[in-house]
Parts: sequence; C-alpha cells; structure tokens
Amino acid sequence: MGMEVALGWIGAALLVGLCCANSVERKIYITLNATAPCVRLMNATHQIGCQSSLSGNTGVIHLVEQDSDLSWVLSEGPNPPYMVLLETSMFTRNVMLRLKPSNRVSGVAAILLRDLVPTQFSLDVKCPNDGFGAYSKNNGSQYAHCNHTVWNPNGTGLSYEDFPFPVFMLMDQNETQVIRQCYYVHNRPVNGVVPEFPLCAMQLSSHMHGVKDTVTCMRRTQMQVSIALSQEGFCDPLSDYNIWMTIRPVNRSRSAISEDRLVVAAARLDSRSFFWKLAPGTDSAVSGFITLLAAAKALAHVHDIEKLPKNIMFAFFQGEAFDYIGSSRMVFDMVKGDFPIRLENIDSFMELNQIGIRTTSELWAHTDPISQQNSTVHEEVQKLLESLSQCAAGMNFSIRQPEQSQPLPPSSFQRFLREMNIPGAVLTDHRGSFTNRYYQSVYDLQENIGLQYPDDLTPEEALNHITDSAQALADVASIVAQTLYLQAGGNGSLENITADAETVTRMLYGFVMNWNNSWFHSIIKKDKNQVFNKTSHMSYYVAVDDITVSTLLVYSVLCNLTGTIVNLTEEECLDHKPKTDLFDFIWVEGWRAENSSKPTPYCLRCNAHQSLALSPAFELRDWASTNYSTWTESRWKMIGARIFLVASRELEIITLVTGIAVLITSMVLIHFLNTKSSVLFSRPRDHSSVSY
Repeated sequence: MGMEVALGWIGAALLVGLCCANSVERKIYITLNATAPCVRLMNATHQIGCQSSLSGNTGVIHLVEQDSDLSWVLSEGPNPPYMVLLETSMFTRNVMLRLKPSNRVSGVAAILLRDLVPTQFSLDVKCPNDGFGAYSKNNGSQYAHCNHTVWNPNGTGLSYEDFPFPVFMLMDQNETQVIRQCYYVHNRPVNGVVPEFPLCAMQLSSHMHGVKDTVTCMRRTQMQVSIALSQEGFCDPLSDYNIWMTIRPVNRSRSAISEDRLVVAAARLDSRSFFWKLAPGTDSAVSGFITLLAAAKALAHVHDIEKLPKNIMFAFFQGEAFDYIGSSRMVFDMVKGDFPIRLENIDSFMELNQIGIRTTSELWAHTDPISQQNSTVHEEVQKLLESLSQCAAGMNFSIRQPEQSQPLPPSSFQRFLREMNIPGAVLTDHRGSFTNRYYQSVYDLQENIGLQYPDDLTPEEALNHITDSAQALADVASIVAQTLYLQAGGNGSLENITADAETVTRMLYGFVMNWNNSWFHSIIKKDKNQVFNKTSHMSYYVAVDDITVSTLLVYSVLCNLTGTIVNLTEEECLDHKPKTDLFDFIWVEGWRAENSSKPTPYCLRCNAHQSLALSPAFELRDWASTNYSTWTESRWKMIGARIFLVASRELEIITLVTGIAVLITSMVLIHFLNTKSSVLFSRPRDHSSVSY
C-alpha cells in the first residue's frame, strides 16, 4: 500500500512538472503557425530546395529592407549567425546567392505581401521542362533548350537552387507584425550602435531526410523497406492522378480498336512555387482547366454529340510542372496498351495553356513546325486552325498564329509528339514569351488575370457574381467546344453550343478565391467532405502517395457538369461502382434546401475517370532516366518556426557554470549526508528499561 501511494505521488509530481514545463515553454516561445517552408526536391542528377539541421537552425533576427542592410548580416554584425528577414523587394536571386555561402546566415524568413506585388516575380527557370519535351538534338535541335524562343524571360531559376539553410515564407500579417516589433525593440541598430541583449531570435526547423539525388535516395529507401521491414523511407516520387473522360463512354477494361477516332482536348492541373504547397497557379493552370471544364459541360448535353463520327476526350494532367509527369505517364500507358485509348486513335489534339491574361479579344494558336513537315499532318493542322477561326469569329474573337518557324511553348502536347506525329495546336494568351510575369510563383493570383469582385458582396453572392474574367473565359470555352464539335465531324448548328458564364464564375470563385464554398460542398463525394478541413488555402502543387484536394475537386466538378443523376439509394449507388467499366457512380453531398438543416444527397453517374500520374521512371525503376521525370520529394519529421528572446553568450556561460557548480555542490552535499546518515538520522536510545 505504501509503495502504491509513493508511486501515485511520483506520478502526480511528474504530471505537475510536465504541465509546468509546457507553461514555461509557452512563456519563452511564440510559435508561428502561418508559414510555408521551402523543402528539398531531387531528380536524377541533383538536389534543390532547403533544409535545417536536425534540431533546427537558430539565429538573431535582422531585417533586410535594402541592399545596404546586407553588410550587417554578412560582415559587420557582432552576433552571428543571423536569421535574415527579407522584404518582398529583397527576395531576389542576387540577394539569396549572396547569403547562400555565408556561415553567418542560419536561415531566411521571406515577407511576401500581397499588397506589395513586384512588377515581375518568377522563380522558375527561363526554359521550363527543358529536355523533356518534343525537341532534342535528334528532333528539332534548332528549337531545343529554348534556342529559338525564351519562354519565361522573367525566370530567375531560384526555385532550382540548393540552399544549406531553411527558407520560410511568412503568410500571416499579424505574425509578421509581431516579428517586426520584436526586431525594432530588441535588435535594430541605431546609428551603427550594437543593440544590447536580450536579442530577438528565430528558430526554423525543416530537416530533410533525402540527400544528393533521386538515385541515391530511392536506393536507400528501398534498402530501408526491404531490410528493416519499415515504411520509414527517405523520399517519395511526386505523383497524383490524371482526370479524363470521353463524351461517348469507353470500356476501361479493353483497348479501343484501331478504327476508333478521338479528338483530344487537354489542360494541366498543377503549378508550383519556391515554397511547399503554396502554388496558386491562377493563369499557369487554373485558367486553362476551368475553360476546359466549361467546354466539357457545353458539349455533354448536345443532342447529337454521341452520334458523331469521332469521340471527344477531355484530359487533365497532373505533375506537368515537373517535367510532364502526368502526360508522359498517359502516353506511356497508351503505348503499352494499359490505357483504353491508344496513340493511334488520336485524330487531333488541342491544349489550353495560360489563357487568362488578355488585353484584347485574341488568342494565339501555336503549332509544331517539325511534325508539319509531314504533308498530311500539315493539312489536318490547317483544318483545325480554320475551325478555330470560324468559331472565334462568331464570338467576336480572333485566333492568331505566330510565325511558322516558332516551336511549341512548354505544353503536355509535346509529350505526345515525342512518340508520334499528331495534328494539334496549343492555345495561349501569349504570342512568344509568356505574358505571365508571375509564372510558377506565389504571385500568380486572381489579380494576375484581372479577377475582381465588388467589396460589399457576401461569399454566397460572390460565388454567383459574373465577373468580366468569367465572361471572357466562358467565351473561350464556347470557341473550344464548338471547334471540338466540328473536329469530331459535327455538322449541326453551333449556336446552342455555348459555355455557361455562371458556371465559369462559380469555378473561378471556387478554384481561385475560396474553395470552401457551398457549391463545392454540394458536389463532392459525401465521404470526402472532410478535405475542406485539411488546409486553409487551395494549392495546385502535385502530391506524393495521395490524391490532392484540387484533383478531387476537378473530378467532382467534371462529374457534376457532365454526369447524370440516377435514382439509386446510397447502398445501390456504391454497389454499382465495381460492376461497370463504362461509368463511375458517386454519392454526393447535395444542396441544402432553404428550410432544411441537412443537404439532400443523391447518386451521380458519370464517365469521368482517374488514372495514375506517376512518372514511368519509377514504374521501370530507372531512377536515372533522362527520358522521364525523376522528381522526388524528401521526407521530414517536423516543420515549424518560432521566435524568442536570447541572452548574451556571456550570460549563457555564467548560467551554465552556475548550474554546474550547484549540481556539484548538491552532489557533494548528498554524498556527505549519505555517508553520515547513520549518525545524523539515528534513533535516540530508549531509557524506559533502565533499572535502579
């Protein structure tokens, strides 16, 4: 009984100590919750990104607002290492490369404010996906490596540098203000005078497990899994799912026969930036796939659409920002016969790629000069361009063409041309170099495509408010839908094939402004509604080992726009799913009626499908491939940021020495008490038995 009581007291003491420790930690540190880290990525040859030490990097905060402030960090400051706080204008390639080799820098925290947008900001390379498209030394060498056209002239390539310290973006203005205030009170030099301790410091933690390159990392991961029987690896391939559908359903369990002909319309789903899962991609990705979704809806319910001589396929590719992961996988599966459609079945190809930035009513149709050396391909391309021009004229648009000698811009179509000559065109908002000055960056936001809403709208009103941007994209979607109809052999009236501007405005609001809205809730699978609680913002960064929220929502929207409601119970709906190779059956959340507290779910039948978007390099275990994407993402244990006040080195040493002295004194005292315990704590003699 005494032992149990003792153990109880010990447990209570430990609990109190733990609570006190947590309380002390909260008093010492201010945790930064709204941050986005730069993480490590690897391909077949090298690593890029950032990382911290195992326990995190710590440094005294110094705000760099102009170039002259760098001298304090790099040479003059007496209290290195420094955690550099960079303003928007200073987060440049030149500044970051000056900080990179310095052992006086422990990390960087970037303040990238939306109200201080620079005139241009693209941290991608000048020649995106170089070496993985249609042009190489053996095919159109004059166009390889952007020799003819530098597509992204504003690109600094900073996203492809490797930094030995952590780099975080600060996303919350209130947290940023707390850091600034801490710096101004404790750290800011006045007239060159060194500030006194305590100083404001920051700790950034983002230790990466993967190192060197994909070949090394995947080999170590495989060894870890096979020898240690553990799922704790070092890196994972970038992967997700492509979304595809055909107007006339095809059987997924067999390949199409050679006589089947399809017109393919495609767009990319993903984007990226310097910071992990912070990829808004409004022009680079969203403008294209929203327009294609609207075109799919415009065609899905045309009365004679399923009777046309050629089928129409809509494809949405994931991972295109990383050397065409999604499109290369679909082409790979088509060639192997692991996809219901073969390359030989494709009659023509049309891709929507960056179509959101326009000052006039014109689009540019880019074609491939190499494949058009074949006269048959050239004739089919001209027919496609004529159809585009005919449909555009009816919408008061014009389709223009660059000079014949100009190659295709970076696009998924290039992966198809790499295997086979296919007639096709890529529609963009640029004639030559990108008009998107924020390509693959955190600033590719709604302002980039001129998307604006009145200030006094509620979220529900904004969801249904038709903006000028929505109307413009709806017009483009109508042109695309009508052109696809003609390409598929349609000869009916085009007047009724128009995209719905209200649907486009809903998609724009959902995919750009606020994905956690009533429409998205009503159309997503009922068992997937928890995805709205996973993240606070929409990102179009490709995933690892799971389907992203953006892919799931695009699939849900496509089913909603083109599918058919069927009268089935939830059990019947879910039970149908494995029994057909033509359709998917999904049980969706449904709308909430005005006088109802719960939405009314229903069963939706659609012929939209998902296919794996994992690079063939990992299927072939060719981790050093130069033909397919080899990008992997490092694993990590913890990512976090916090600020605190740090004492001087002298005070820390005095505290340490004092602590050691107290420890030694205590040990000596305990030893003395232990050796003399028989004397100090002996019982007094009992005199009760003494006799006289």
